Amino acid sequence: MFSVPVGEQFQEFGSLFSAKYSTNGDGSVDTGIGGREYLLMSDEELMKQCELSTFKASGPGGQHRNKRESAVRLKHSPTGIIAQAVEDRSQHMNRASALSRLRVLLALKVRNNIDLDTYTPPQELLQILPPKSTIRGSNCGPQIGPNNPKFALGMQALLDLLFAVEGSVSDAAKKLGLSTGALSRLLLSDDNLRMAVNEFRVSKGIKPLK
Repeated sequence: MFSVPVGEQFQEFGSLFSAKYSTNGDGSVDTGIGGREYLLMSDEELMKQCELSTFKASGPGGQHRNKRESAVRLKHSPTGIIAQAVEDRSQHMNRASALSRLRVLLALKVRNNIDLDTYTPPQELLQILPPKSTIRGSNCGPQIGPNNPKFALGMQALLDLLFAVEGSVSDAAKKLGLSTGALSRLLLSDDNLRMAVNEFRVSKGIKPLK
């Protein structure tokens, strides 16, 4: 079971994707599948859940850019999240970019419920933690950074924890064997992650991270 925050719009990558949701009365979207499962799907499996539309891109690029409907918009049917790509003249390339952005949006916007009393950080979260974490074993390998496609899965798990502790970085840091400063640096290392965390903290009346 997962929830998506109510009434949120998210735009990044030069306004190339956005998210819109229809919600239940409690502010969640219930599809009967955990949000983590979407990120574990192959590209083909995830595409089967999407409505694809093409359109002519506007803006810089000259006349050649607008002759064909090369821009791609994907709507993820279970959540209503929309991702699009317009920057390439190849529809195939834009489709791949839109799908990649959809994965990022799913990580940012779809929350998995966790029980703090029995919480154990999943492997994908441990992999994005800095080596100084006291709970990060040697079997995790090198730290995964924002440029690695696997980062989205770890980012989703980290946001799940942050939401569960009501945006408290210090409380989350204790669960992850990190100092508050070390976790803050991780949260600020990726613009998308920083924006999502700060948006939530502000909604809770907590100062944004800087």
